[in-house]
Amino acid sequence: MAISELLIQSTLKVCIDPNTGKDFITSKSAKNIQINGNDISVDIVLGYPSKSVMAEVQSLVSNALKALPDVGNVNVNIGSRIVAHKAQQGVTLLPNVKNIIAVASGKGGVGKSTTSVNLALALAAEGATVGLLDADIYGPSQPQMLGISGRPESKDGKTMDPMEAHGIQAMSIGFLIDADTPMVWRGPMVTGALEQLLRETKWRDLDYLIVDLPPGTGDIQLTLAQKIPVTGAIIVTTPQDIALLDARKGLKMFEKVGIPILGIVENMSTHICTNCGHEEHIFGAGGGALMCKDYNVDLLGSLPLDITIREQADSGKPTVVATPDSNIATIYKEIARKAAIKIANTSLDHSGKFPNIVIQNS
Repeated sequence: MAISELLIQSTLKVCIDPNTGKDFITSKSAKNIQINGNDISVDIVLGYPSKSVMAEVQSLVSNALKALPDVGNVNVNIGSRIVAHKAQQGVTLLPNVKNIIAVASGKGGVGKSTTSVNLALALAAEGATVGLLDADIYGPSQPQMLGISGRPESKDGKTMDPMEAHGIQAMSIGFLIDADTPMVWRGPMVTGALEQLLRETKWRDLDYLIVDLPPGTGDIQLTLAQKIPVTGAIIVTTPQDIALLDARKGLKMFEKVGIPILGIVENMSTHICTNCGHEEHIFGAGGGALMCKDYNVDLLGSLPLDITIREQADSGKPTVVATPDSNIATIYKEIARKAAIKIANTSLDHSGKFPNIVIQNS
């Protein structure tokens, strides 16, 4: 039986990527199909960072093609290509930043900043180029969580180079002030500072910029929603009723301004005693899943109340880099991959492909 491109496409049409739930033809991941006699070569280009699952996907496709009758050698090349996706209507993308993910919560103390930094590090570990913007002007925490000290450089006196740690680019008001200096600013000054940090930082070819928002639905969140191109938002909560009440407000705010919700992360979902192994739902159970059901959004993942998460973040080496093979780091990587896949499934940004049309009287 002769090997044909149609036969290969038919095979890949029923071959499902376990991470996306889509076949490789519908998702347009299969590229450059080549046939030389009975030998087959195909490129699989995934739309999400995939370093930890690449071998699994490659084996899946290779085994499916090797099962074809009379097939010879099979060569499957696999990689990832992250592209820019649409932000909310009327807001254009930033230079050198393909996708912006806002990480928000309705109230403080639910682990939003810890989630933000581990999400950024997880995307980087999966092969993406990642930046992290600490948008909490009043209470910046990312300098400590990333273990960064010192001031950013400005070579031209107009823009700042991002600071770097653990393979990601970062910017925070905390890099520009002393640690014990309070920011006694009114709303307009705060939102102005946020825009400066975002637009006057020389981000370098970012696939994703994670924005760690302060809690609530105030000036900073509104500025972000109206002026900054956000590809999608992640809501962080705990199972506690009070936290969920405020998390719902944050979710509704993003819905009102047309920013897609990528999903919900539930922190402190359960606690396992380090002495006896007893598991207890200290802050309640199932709250995040119920919220997802109410608003038809995805639960990206649930994380335990674990002392190592706090200790590692405080030490400047968050879990994903401190213990990359741990169960908790694996959960962060799964959350990051799910969020990236949600983005990959949204509309592409084509604003740079069309010329501006100007009508003039002549």
